[in-house]
Amino acid sequence: MSGYGGRRTQTERDIITVEIGYALFSAAFAAAVVHGAAAGPALLFHLPGLAEKSLLRAGTALAPVVFAARLISVLVRLRTGAQPSQPGRTSPDS
Repeated sequence: MSGYGGRRTQTERDIITVEIGYALFSAAFAAAVVHGAAAGPALLFHLPGLAEKSLLRAGTALAPVVFAARLISVLVRLRTGAQPSQPGRTSPDS
């Protein structure tokens, strides 16, 4: 980004929009996978009452935590700056 207080170009605004969309989509996907992994056995199989309730509650409790963690991690990565244009290079003259 062009710095603090400066105006952003259209390209920079587009990059931010795409990154936010990616953060939301990947966070929702990760939360759904965790919820399915935790609560899935309770929904697929006939389990005793306590086990079924425990699995459903665990999935319901873990999904928002995973969603928030993934969302924050992607957005913090966006804030820290872009990745290098030539990965693997350690110095400009290498």
